[in-house]
Amino acid sequence: MKDRDIALRSSEITIPNVRLGLEDLLAVIHSLDEPSRARVAHALAETEMDARFKDLITQLAARAPAEDVTDGYIDREVQAVRNAARPA
Repeated sequence: MKDRDIALRSSEITIPNVRLGLEDLLAVIHSLDEPSRARVAHALAETEMDARFKDLITQLAARAPAEDVTDGYIDREVQAVRNAARPA
C-alpha cells in the first residue's frame, strides 16, 4: 500500500479482508483532508484522556482517605471562597 497513491477524501471506506500496518494507516490519515485529520486527532486524544482518567480514578480510589479533611471542613472552605469572591 505504501507505493500506491492513496486518495481518500470520503468519510466512509469499506475494505473487506484488508490488513493495514501502522505505516499504511498513517499514510491513509495523512491523505485525509484537514477536517478529517482533525477528527482523527480528536478521537485519539479523547481515547488517551479516557484511559488516563480511568487510571487516575483507579489510583485515587486505592488511596486511603485523608483523615484531616472532613466534609464539614470542605463545606467551610467552599463557603469561605464564595464569600471572598462576592463583590463588596
